[in-house]
Amino acid sequence: MSSKGRGGEPEEDPGSLSIFDRDEDGEDGGDDGDGGGEDAAQVPGRRRRGRRLLLWTLAVLLVLGGGAFGGLLWVADHYASSVERIPNAFPTLAASEQPPAVPHSGQTFLLVGLDARSDAPTTGRDAKAPAWQAGAQRSDTMMLMHISADRKSVSLVSIPRDTWVPVPGHGRAKINAAYSWGGPALTVQTVQDLTKIKIDHIAVIDWNGFRALTDAVGGVDITIPRTIEAKGDAREWLAGTHHMDGAEALLYVRERHGLPNGDLDRTKRQQNFLRALMIKTMSSGTLSSPAKLTGLLGTIGDVASVDDRLSNTDLYDLAWSLRDVRPDGVHFMNAPFGGFDTIDGQAVVLMDDGAAGVLWNAMRTDRMDAYLAEHRTSTDTLGQDVS
Repeated sequence: MSSKGRGGEPEEDPGSLSIFDRDEDGEDGGDDGDGGGEDAAQVPGRRRRGRRLLLWTLAVLLVLGGGAFGGLLWVADHYASSVERIPNAFPTLAASEQPPAVPHSGQTFLLVGLDARSDAPTTGRDAKAPAWQAGAQRSDTMMLMHISADRKSVSLVSIPRDTWVPVPGHGRAKINAAYSWGGPALTVQTVQDLTKIKIDHIAVIDWNGFRALTDAVGGVDITIPRTIEAKGDAREWLAGTHHMDGAEALLYVRERHGLPNGDLDRTKRQQNFLRALMIKTMSSGTLSSPAKLTGLLGTIGDVASVDDRLSNTDLYDLAWSLRDVRPDGVHFMNAPFGGFDTIDGQAVVLMDDGAAGVLWNAMRTDRMDAYLAEHRTSTDTLGQDVS
């Protein structure tokens, strides 16, 4: 069991939806993630994968389940124990070289969608391929998820995968290259250096896991406000509400070539999917039905992984503490956008560092509700009109 600190939150033990895209043409940043060398250590994949999805689902999906967590707890021990854990998921740097933990400031999770580039699962119990191997795959997208100390609100901020940032030991590159070069630990270090926020836990899921999770809840309803014509490899999407199974939802969240703002619009689609998945999970009675919940948690254990600092007890504590969060207390947004550019032949996304610094400080100090109230008109929050 983890020791407690920061106002009752788990302290780190010494010694843890742009989600899940995958471009067939490999347009994930050119050669920015092909380094690492053949001798780089391979992070064990199986333990990593199961954890990621359980954390992702419990902290993002089940966060909206309210009192239904009573039904979760009696099966949680079995499935929490079966969830794969990711060892060595955090940078091995001295505390003085990492952002300091801020007492009583909630918890912050890094959610990573993995481009596995394979039909074989790379996360969860059924993994057939390693979740990380140097140079083998990049992360598709990242979200920072902050849970407030009073457990009344959750904020998720997408960082587009093409965001141009410093990657420790590699110079500046697209942020998705960090996972390719150094797996979870380098990804955490990169995000911590960028935001100055201490990451408490990390969860990872590959695109196969995303598809399986969607099918586990019977699909989701996504409304497309206007018809989007086919463009290149991008399919046509007719205006209206679509009931999507896992395969169709995967196409929806992966697409960017047919969208006017590319990577930025794709992160909104991914957030829109997450919102729909949360609503479906609540409305279908999944969280209050032992049979449905057992099936959902079984799928979670099959397809995702979380860091090994998240103990079963921590998981129970987190689940119970989020029982009063409701959908209107969950906020999705993009990191402040600073423009598009071409650097070293690569199309990249620039971050507005000044505006981003204000956002990161609000997350670091657990003032996200005040931040959203003050920056309501300037923050790129997720609305209902998502292309």
